[in-house]
Amino acid sequence: MSESNGVLARIKKKYTELSPSARAIANYLQQFPLTIISDSTAEIAAKTNTSKATVSRLFRQLGYASHQDAKQDVVLQRDAGIPVKQTLSQHDYIAAELGNLQRTLESIPAAQINNIASILAKAPKITLIGYRNSYPVALHCRQQLKQIRPNVRLLPQPGQSLSEDLMDLAEDEVIVVFGFRRRPRIFARMIDALPKARTILLTDPTGQVYQDRVGHTLVCQLGNQFAFDSYAAPMSLVSVICNQAYTLLGEEGDTRVATISALYAEMGELDPE
Repeated sequence: MSESNGVLARIKKKYTELSPSARAIANYLQQFPLTIISDSTAEIAAKTNTSKATVSRLFRQLGYASHQDAKQDVVLQRDAGIPVKQTLSQHDYIAAELGNLQRTLESIPAAQINNIASILAKAPKITLIGYRNSYPVALHCRQQLKQIRPNVRLLPQPGQSLSEDLMDLAEDEVIVVFGFRRRPRIFARMIDALPKARTILLTDPTGQVYQDRVGHTLVCQLGNQFAFDSYAAPMSLVSVICNQAYTLLGEEGDTRVATISALYAEMGELDPE
């Protein structure tokens, strides 16, 4: 179901046709749309001082066969990355973030993380690619890798296309693609343009459709409990991999960190705290 034909869009379109009781339910759902998933018909009725029959009738007026049908629509939208407003307590946020982190890190074998870290430590050159919300995660990875090893670049450059940079990929260059949901249209064609064996993909569960087109796939949980996707798990996974790469680099990494730290001090770039 598209965002333009989701529950909230249907409520807006049908609002003037609704009865006063149905409008009370519609007002509540507009404010707390994820309750369509979390609450039963009876619970929605109780919170809006209406009846189960009125709630069921509203969903039919909106074009759904049932409350369950509407619930499935909201789930599909949220899993596609479409923001759906919800009010949560601080405890809910903490529990959800911890759950995303735990599910992500426990699902990736330590051997796989060590293998990816080894690849990043040994690669002569590394190119990181990220679009839209994936770009900050790619930037975070670049910042960590640049502190411990040379020849790391981030694409695309602001306002620039990608093709001319892909033409310059070296035969021994490793490419790390960050492709989380709501990817741009170019994404599939870009993946096909990259060397499969040397491409690593960090993505959410929806990106597993590309796993046969890359050499390595790491899946991160972004959650669907909040209005917006959470990038706590991808950021944490990047930190885990880069820390392991630093360990594998040994003295070479230590020397680079020390040299950069000395240059920071010489140039006065950082706040002395």
